[in-house]
Amino acid sequence: MRRVRAFGALFGLLTAATILAGCREETKQPAPLIRPVRTITVEHSKLGDSVSLTGHVEAESQVSFAFRLGGRVIERLVNVGDQVEPGQILAKLDPQNEISALRTAQANLVAAEGQLVKTRNAFGRQETLLRQGFTTRAQFDAAQQAMRASQSQVDSSQAQLDNAEDRVSFTELHADAAGSVTAVGAEPGEVVQAGQMVLQVARQDGRDAVFDVPAQLLRQAPEAAIIEVTLTDDPAVKATGRVREVAPQADPTTRTFRVRVGLSDTPEAMRLGSTVTGRVTLASSPEIAIPATALTNFNRQPAVWIVDQDKKTVSTRNVEVLRFDPATVIIAQGLNPGEVVVTAGVQALHDGQEVRLLGSTQ
Repeated sequence: MRRVRAFGALFGLLTAATILAGCREETKQPAPLIRPVRTITVEHSKLGDSVSLTGHVEAESQVSFAFRLGGRVIERLVNVGDQVEPGQILAKLDPQNEISALRTAQANLVAAEGQLVKTRNAFGRQETLLRQGFTTRAQFDAAQQAMRASQSQVDSSQAQLDNAEDRVSFTELHADAAGSVTAVGAEPGEVVQAGQMVLQVARQDGRDAVFDVPAQLLRQAPEAAIIEVTLTDDPAVKATGRVREVAPQADPTTRTFRVRVGLSDTPEAMRLGSTVTGRVTLASSPEIAIPATALTNFNRQPAVWIVDQDKKTVSTRNVEVLRFDPATVIIAQGLNPGEVVVTAGVQALHDGQEVRLLGSTQ
């Protein structure tokens, strides 16, 4: 009986040990998951971004012609689109009042000259009589004063005549250089004021491409940059130019600056008013660029996953983003050349997780 009891006890112990061993095997932790990821090695790169803006073509020099005096326009000899030559008459005012003033000035001058002849002869007689002692000094001085007054009247009448002649010439508007008429401001029969624009002429001494440029782009554009300008509706028509003028003050509505690009060898098809596209490559410094898919969020700030190349584990690191677009992110701070960044699979990672590198996305 004792042997039977001892055997039963031994059997119970073995059974219990077997059950415990089975429990330990069931609670054993599974092997850690090694997640495959794609990566990129951080390095400096120079990114010369190309920027395009839409503008239009204007004349390098555009002049508004106006009469120097007011009056009624009786004739306009050119229209929009006409070519003009230096000295060509563009428009005329009714000259009747000016011609009448001219004739009056001419008559006044003739009368003043006649009076001068009379007083000059009288002075000559008084001068002779004074030498002979047949007149007084007072009479001589009076004759001399009358002659000088007559001379002054002649000078004044001559000045009035010159002014009247100028006013007659001002009734005709002349071109001072070759160009094309781009706008008209008065029609025949209309009464205009002095200085009112009658015609606008674009001189043929050059063409400008005009753009409205944001302030940030002005700061980034390199000095003496060469701008490529093409027709928007026909990119095969090209010209190049350099910035000739930048407006000193921003437009109060758009907050952009008007920039004029002087074009060289302007094609004939690039007419005044044509819509053009200007392209320029911005100046750049060495920057760190990573794919946009590498960016994640940690502590409510932009972050990336960094790979420890020895342990093959990942950890998060916050970074400062300089700028980004749908495909690329430019990092200002937080990454160093040579570090490995995860670019695909960032949503399923956690700190310290082992990873298997599938290859670079470069």
